[in-house]
Amino acid sequence: MAVETELKLRIAPGQLARLKRHALLKTHQLARPLVRRLQNIYYDTPKLELHDSGIALRLRHAGRQWLQTLKGGGSVHAGLHSRNEWEVPVKRAALDFSAAQGVDWDELLRPSLRRKLQPVFVTDFTRSSRMLEFRGAQIELCIDHGEVRAGQQSSPICELELELKSGEPLQLFELALEMLKIVPFELEMVSKAEQGYRLLSGYSEHPVKGAAPHPGVHDTVTEVLEKLVWSCLQHFQGNLHGAMAGDDAEYLHQMRVALRRLRVVLRIAEKVNADPALAGLYKDVSELCVALGRIREWDVFIAQTLQPACARMAGHAGLQALLVASERQRADCYEALFGEAQVRELQRLMLRFSIWMDGDYWMPATGQQQAREFATRHLRRLYKRFAKAAQDVETDDAAKLHALRIIAKKLRYSAEFFADLYGRNAAGSFMDALGEVQDVLGEINDIAVAHRLLDGLTADADPQRQANIVEAVTLCRGWIAHDLTGRLAALKKAMQRFHRHEAFWNK
Repeated sequence: MAVETELKLRIAPGQLARLKRHALLKTHQLARPLVRRLQNIYYDTPKLELHDSGIALRLRHAGRQWLQTLKGGGSVHAGLHSRNEWEVPVKRAALDFSAAQGVDWDELLRPSLRRKLQPVFVTDFTRSSRMLEFRGAQIELCIDHGEVRAGQQSSPICELELELKSGEPLQLFELALEMLKIVPFELEMVSKAEQGYRLLSGYSEHPVKGAAPHPGVHDTVTEVLEKLVWSCLQHFQGNLHGAMAGDDAEYLHQMRVALRRLRVVLRIAEKVNADPALAGLYKDVSELCVALGRIREWDVFIAQTLQPACARMAGHAGLQALLVASERQRADCYEALFGEAQVRELQRLMLRFSIWMDGDYWMPATGQQQAREFATRHLRRLYKRFAKAAQDVETDDAAKLHALRIIAKKLRYSAEFFADLYGRNAAGSFMDALGEVQDVLGEINDIAVAHRLLDGLTADADPQRQANIVEAVTLCRGWIAHDLTGRLAALKKAMQRFHRHEAFWNK
């Protein structure tokens, strides 16, 4: 068995020639590129039991040789795929599980499964591969261009693979950073095998919600924080491609949730061990939160204020003008964030995170205290701050309510991060009640943002349409004021329900 460690990058076909010509590859390559056509047949049972078990089995035809490969286990972090791999040559285009292969196939694939195996999809691509020596590591760069086919359906393949032959994983990310200066690409979370299964099942991309890891009661603070950072990055990346398409605002919302959670984790990490690289990453994440927040503000304002207003008073010139102006503002924000240069910066940020995550900060000496002990102190501090801020819950002061929303968010995310350390059942009702408070505070904040956006739209209005705009703004403010009254009453009730729940870390 070998452990395959490779970084996968999605790239546009038009960028391949530029990359191949660049001096970076010629400077570091140890031999001329080798070009081969690789045809792969993937096998599974009719019920896809291998896929459900996280296993991929294929036959590969390369030149005159057939190879049988089984991959399974491992992990995917920021495009870095680490998997166990068993590969043996076979004589022909047929699976061979004989003992002569030197692999204990009975242990890897039980005979009852092997009897049901059948071809399920194929990948067919041209691979240009070259061995590079980069900062003391040996890395094989493969440029793959072709397609995956399942029945009558097909999907293009165009990606780069950086496979580590010797050295450390962070050197893969460092090389990718150098390549990013030459061509744009995206970190690829999905293997070719998974692309085939998605094609087979008719999978369509959709917004991905975050899933916090489940820390063990004996985990150290370092171990828990490391898992949390990776989960936030995966949540962010899982929605980036869909957000760039701009067809569904939920992708952007999930990206914002991922970054907000990441900011909370990084602040906790800073309390454990301050670090210049951590500070720089936190600053960049905060700036990205602001940029994403601007788009989200327009999304919510259009969906919750202007579109309902236009539906109530169809044909009102001022409301229609506000809607058009708002959609233009939102489009400008999307263009500013998801232009080619900005998207490249997002990929650069993910690579920098990956380098930091593979660096010295996460060495065992960083934080060996038990996570539960640390979490209890941390949650008590946050709860005390929340209780103090909640004393003014009946106020309509936007600044105080905003401050309460921020501390509620930090307490909610922190409680979710550490809940398993105390038993998730014990934490469930507390987090549900706190989540209701946070949701209402978010709705109140949306109202405050709507007033601010209306101020800007009024100031920017065409003088010839000023009268219609002023009337439309007045109408919107009236509806918003009515909504605020209801939301403040809902907040008071949500806080009363929350106070009935004991803090689960004190039980």
